[in-house]
Amino acid sequence: MARLKYLYSVLLVLLAFTTQAQVTDPIKWTAEVNEQNGDTIRITLDATIIPEWYTYAYYMDEGGPIPTEISYEFAEGDYTVIEDVVESEVKRKYDETFEMEIGIHEQSARFTQSLVQNKKGAPLSVVVDYQSCDAERCIFENAIIPLKVPGGAEIVDNPEATAKDKELTDALVLEMGNTEFLETNEQQNSGWKNFLLGFLGGLIALLTPCVFPMIPLTVSFFTKGSENRKRGIVNALLYGLFIALIYVLLSVPFHVLDSINEEILNTISTNVTLNVVFFVIFLVFAFSLFGYFELTLPSSWGTKMDQKATSLGGVLGIFFMAITLAIVSFSCTGPILGTLLGNSLSSDGGAWQLTYGIAGFGLALALPFALFAMFPNWLNSLPKSGGWMTTVKVVLGFLELGFAFKFLSNADLVSHWGLLKREVFLGIWILLSLALAAYLFGFIKFPHDGPRKRKAVPVVLGLLFVAFAGYMSLGIPNPPKSNLPVLSGFAPPMFYSVYDKEISDIHGEYTYATFEEGVAAAKRLKKPIIIDFTGWACVNCRKMEEQVWVEPVVKSLLHDEYVLISLYVDDREALPEQEQFNFVRPDGSLKSIRNIGNKWATFQTVNFKNNSQPYYVLMDADLNLLNTPIGYTPDASEYAAWLKQGLEKYKEKPALKFNFSQ
Repeated sequence: MARLKYLYSVLLVLLAFTTQAQVTDPIKWTAEVNEQNGDTIRITLDATIIPEWYTYAYYMDEGGPIPTEISYEFAEGDYTVIEDVVESEVKRKYDETFEMEIGIHEQSARFTQSLVQNKKGAPLSVVVDYQSCDAERCIFENAIIPLKVPGGAEIVDNPEATAKDKELTDALVLEMGNTEFLETNEQQNSGWKNFLLGFLGGLIALLTPCVFPMIPLTVSFFTKGSENRKRGIVNALLYGLFIALIYVLLSVPFHVLDSINEEILNTISTNVTLNVVFFVIFLVFAFSLFGYFELTLPSSWGTKMDQKATSLGGVLGIFFMAITLAIVSFSCTGPILGTLLGNSLSSDGGAWQLTYGIAGFGLALALPFALFAMFPNWLNSLPKSGGWMTTVKVVLGFLELGFAFKFLSNADLVSHWGLLKREVFLGIWILLSLALAAYLFGFIKFPHDGPRKRKAVPVVLGLLFVAFAGYMSLGIPNPPKSNLPVLSGFAPPMFYSVYDKEISDIHGEYTYATFEEGVAAAKRLKKPIIIDFTGWACVNCRKMEEQVWVEPVVKSLLHDEYVLISLYVDDREALPEQEQFNFVRPDGSLKSIRNIGNKWATFQTVNFKNNSQPYYVLMDADLNLLNTPIGYTPDASEYAAWLKQGLEKYKEKPALKFNFSQ
């Protein structure tokens, strides 16, 4: 259990420094194939590592860092792996983070493995998933290396676009009319909602046993340890400012990520592996809050920061005291920050949404230290620390479990596993709500619970969770008694159901999942088109579908007047082989299009200069835009007015004929 306390810190470090992989290439990989006996071939994979960097060994003891992983890409049946990986000499060193001896490779490394070539000359690539590390950072990376096999084609190091690549690239780029509508298009997300949610999270964190007892202690230190009251207040205000600043700085690396690739945050938020990792992390958070183990950052970090604060003094010393608070309070604030991180990355404008949310969190955490320093008499009105704070932690633990299943649902949706259909997801949340109510009623106890008396506030809160479970049960029958607008965006979409519903069952008869099919239908039906750029894991997309699209006026327009084309930018289902290609960017570089999400995300970015979801575009079947595209619009009347505006433009036939070949 000792190593669990470092789990989140390691994840945060890895996420924060992922950006380095875009500008630094510490390891160069090469591979070759040596023919052995008959059809047996031996793969040799070499790593050349720059000074002061290293990578982890292939074989690693349990509980250590993620090792180097080697796999292969080939058609089923073409090859058979017949031997374990053999690696060159490994250097052993003690790692303080994992409290164990680990194996690393410096300067160079070699890995070998034997395969049987069942089909002569069949294409084969070696795939390496690894970490490059130096004294300050670790970078997750992936390398795919095509191999020249006996009887196979020659390997081209820097392939040029093929005729197929150019043809499918041209097909993905639209020649649209009325493109001036795109010039006035602006993203509508203000971020205030995330700021307020972050602020609420900060207020909740204040009630936890890691933070609450520190308020009077810290404020007393500043007011008593200064030469006069005025100086004490100034120092405490600086302390609060630094606390807020430290949390805001945590979001900075994600802005670098966003600037590197316009689709990177969407890729992160819908990445199956990352969502499953978040699921596991949130389970760890929950059981930590339940009291089964303590989740903290290394104590040495807090000690070092505290020593710095004491030795430096002045403004710089106050800054290090703020860092100390952030580290010491991590076991309670970490789960809330993790929730902010996960949900911000899955929303429009992910990096900025994270900054807004974390700024609100830091401000809420800092305010008490500043206010109580200005008005120290208020300290007498604070409730005393006690068992009520343990109850707060357990309630947070149940909320973490709920969020954990939300992340697993994201992975399930984009991969189409069918594990957490809407009714199954609701059933799990119903059980969690009833279990939380049972805890608040006193029927369930956790390890750090002491003797408890039944009090009015927990009982009332428990009744609210029973009512919430009852509300969710309305969404389980077929047909459901309610579409559960309160849960829009959290529960899977209504058509992702155990009752085997189709998208068209929910969104109307003329609903299509590919642009080509939708345009053909629009020409046949002589109707305008609405393109719905959406995502399986898109919260605001579900809110639009289940709160706005169900309004009678909007539903009538969508079902009767438009052809709806819903394009899922996070769908990980592979495209048919003949539709897979490399998109040719204007600078000549290539982007791999291998699955449905790759295709529609690129289609949106290239044609509409936008990468957020939901995003709605109105056009006619001749690809003339009808008005300015819009994003998330929670006001049904505003959304209906936008649809009517496009419909009126469509009916102005002469106005649509100009500019057709633009």
